[in-house]
Amino acid sequence: MKEIDQLKKMLETDDRYTIEAYLFIFEALTYTRKRLKRETHVTGNELLNGIVELAHKNYGLMAKTVFEHWGVTKTIDFGHIVFNLVNAKLLSKTEEDRLNDFRDVFDFDEALVRSYEIKFRNSKKN
Repeated sequence: MKEIDQLKKMLETDDRYTIEAYLFIFEALTYTRKRLKRETHVTGNELLNGIVELAHKNYGLMAKTVFEHWGVTKTIDFGHIVFNLVNAKLLSKTEEDRLNDFRDVFDFDEALVRSYEIKFRNSKKN
């Protein structure tokens, strides 16, 4: 069964989050591994940090709104998504990994809105 078919089947049993939220987790894992120069496991905390960075990069100040549209309002929601993917055998975990690793790690308003910095490119002066 293809990954996308497995995701669709998973959504039939747990529809709390949209398929976009699951796809974003795969993107965030790739982003985080690349940022950490690692090809294997990342911790829940490392993944959450990568999620914030990637959300800022992809969605800017709309990140919190995008996540809410996906059904994600707390860091534990990302944990539920990750562990749903683990249970579907689309991701793996270590013995140390726990759902609680994702519980109350940061406040969405603080991490996604207040800490966002608008970056301007330096304009060349003639």
